[in-house]
Amino acid sequence: MKSLKAQHHLLADAHEQIEILEHGIDHNETLKLIPFQQKLESSALYPLTPTALEIFQVNVGKMCNQVCKHCHVDAGPDRKEIMTRETMQQCLDILAVNASFKTVDITGGAPELNPDFRWFIKEIKKLDKHIIVRCNLTIILANKKYNDLPEFFREHHIEVVSSLPFYSKDRTDRQRGDGVFEDSIKALQMLNAVGYGMEGSELKLNLVYNPAGAFLPPSQISLESEFKQALKKDFGISFHSLFAITNLPISRFLDYLLKSGNYERYMEKLTAAYNPAAAANVMCRNTLSISWDGFIYDCDFNQMLDLKVDCTSKHISQFSKDVLIHRNIVVNQHCYGCTAGAGSSCGGAVI
Repeated sequence: MKSLKAQHHLLADAHEQIEILEHGIDHNETLKLIPFQQKLESSALYPLTPTALEIFQVNVGKMCNQVCKHCHVDAGPDRKEIMTRETMQQCLDILAVNASFKTVDITGGAPELNPDFRWFIKEIKKLDKHIIVRCNLTIILANKKYNDLPEFFREHHIEVVSSLPFYSKDRTDRQRGDGVFEDSIKALQMLNAVGYGMEGSELKLNLVYNPAGAFLPPSQISLESEFKQALKKDFGISFHSLFAITNLPISRFLDYLLKSGNYERYMEKLTAAYNPAAAANVMCRNTLSISWDGFIYDCDFNQMLDLKVDCTSKHISQFSKDVLIHRNIVVNQHCYGCTAGAGSSCGGAVI
């Protein structure tokens, strides 16, 4: 686990990022952004409130075998934050008595690196929940003990969602590291071999696209068609859907925006592209995000900025469905990323 000093440092970083988002880079030459709350008010959506509690998203740890440039979790091999079996059991206890949670979305880091990952999956399955695992693909080839993950996923009927920045080596490796594209292709072929992503198969394999720079993703429909044609033609790979996700200006991507001088221009793009229809359908309205140490957030992005839910049920040990369904969702300037254009969520475009 991170030392107390290290955790305080991470907390300070999160607060500094919020300050940048709200006021710009330099207080002497601030970026004058319209407060996101004001946009919601103009759309008659403030305060933003939940519509349901349907998706229970769990970050089981920030350790990862990759260090991706766009990663909003700031995950990597040096991260030691790992969810314990005790905290997992608290999650299971909540899921057991809350039938409204139909889907459990497991994320990380690379969630498979948690030593209790397979135990957790098996226990969730006993509760008859739909399970999504956000697999970075390369973990399947990282070590022999992970080579059987496709079979494990198939056995437990897991929906696999995997990041693939592009269908070419250059663009993928530039964003995720040398050799990632080749390993990702091999992993996708292994998933196809056990039935994932094939036409008519119930073994869902979905890919995730994140822009490589300071721009919004193109049309999800047209991009999905491009990916399907290219991957099938060049590698014989099939998959079900492509999720185009907007990069939110936090963590490593915010660092990139600042260092490259693109921060103000990107924030202006997001603000100009605000879409009330997307705002009405943001994922935080039906999702709860649980951190590796059991705290509750409105979404995975708020989690990385340490913006806990605005109610008394801030930790799974204090879980109250009634309190959480009646809370106001915490919003800030980064929320423009989820409401721009066709919108963005862990499942891609929202409209």
